[in-house]
Amino acid sequence: MPAYVWKGVNSQGVKRKGEVESPDQAAALAHVKRLRIQDIVIKEKPKDLFENIAFFKPKVTGKDIVVFTRQLSTMIDAGLPLIQSLEILAKQQENSTFKNVLIAIKRDVETGTTIADAMRKHPTVFDNLFANMVEAGETGGILDTILGRLAGFKEKSMALQKKIKGAMTYPTICLAISFLILGIILIFVIPVFQEMFSSMDAALPLPTQIVVQMSNYLKSNFLFIFMGIFAIIYAVKKIYKTEKGQLKIDGMLLRAPVVGPLIRKVAVAKFTRTLSTMLQSGVPILDALQVVARTSGNKVIEGAVFRVAESISEGRPIAEPLEESGVFPNMVVQMINVGESVGALDSMLAKIADFYDEEVDQAVNNLTSMIEPFMMVFLGGMIGGIVVAMYLPIFKIAGAVG
Repeated sequence: MPAYVWKGVNSQGVKRKGEVESPDQAAALAHVKRLRIQDIVIKEKPKDLFENIAFFKPKVTGKDIVVFTRQLSTMIDAGLPLIQSLEILAKQQENSTFKNVLIAIKRDVETGTTIADAMRKHPTVFDNLFANMVEAGETGGILDTILGRLAGFKEKSMALQKKIKGAMTYPTICLAISFLILGIILIFVIPVFQEMFSSMDAALPLPTQIVVQMSNYLKSNFLFIFMGIFAIIYAVKKIYKTEKGQLKIDGMLLRAPVVGPLIRKVAVAKFTRTLSTMLQSGVPILDALQVVARTSGNKVIEGAVFRVAESISEGRPIAEPLEESGVFPNMVVQMINVGESVGALDSMLAKIADFYDEEVDQAVNNLTSMIEPFMMVFLGGMIGGIVVAMYLPIFKIAGAVG
């Protein structure tokens, strides 16, 4: 539906302006006249040249979705009709991409489409987990409650992702700075020493020769090295997009000595939190497991959860296939077994998720504490070794003169 911008004067003589969506300009003018505006000047809103280019569109962030979910839950709980609530939230939305999505959802709901099906048309904004839980809320008549749970779930998921990104940002920056310093020294500093050493008749010490050779090789093959690194990264990304490649790489990450245990704990926390939230919202366990598997983010865990769903469909309890998968710790399996036995699986999963959230916190802190001294030793040893190697010939000459 096109948008029209207008300006005019109200009954008190105050200049006003605004924006209205209408099928045509005549309908927009009629709407503005109902607001008792005089001397109306109205025209169609000019289109943004970049509105159809995905690169220039603002992305919908997790925070945008959390705020929208919590506000929609509050409005529905207060008794506002769903369509009116969506209209209000769309008008106050500053993110143009998200605003257009909400307007499209409102139109679909007006035509009789359920809000869950309307959200499924925008998978980049509302994933299967979100849509399935909303559908369960609509079916059970507890949409406001489900939206509140969804907001809480999204907030905890964002907090977990923030912890992981925070843990990986520091070592990545330190490693990048280390290699940048190493490259500057080898390309610009070592050649100065090399010219000075070339006037010496004596043979250079072995460490100095190694550093000089590294400098020469880097200067001669810098472009090839850069292209090789880029090609490796591109190849890994291409391989990761394939089914077998993603399964292989995810399996290697789970078995990695330092990062592997952290990835496993994050996966367990995400699995238990998501499954608990969906079961509490009334989503059938088989449907919930299908969604949880696809949102796990790890192909090995996805396969394990799919096998769990197949086993449950055959009448087996959930704990048995979880134990057979070998992915989930024994403590998690036993706690799920107890929760299933007493009929409190959703609450037991929530307790496991809370426990593993704390475990992830501790693992992140331990990883950061371990990386800091390692990076200091690595950077200091690398720079110090090069400096010593460059000054060995000078020490040798000084000793000969003495």
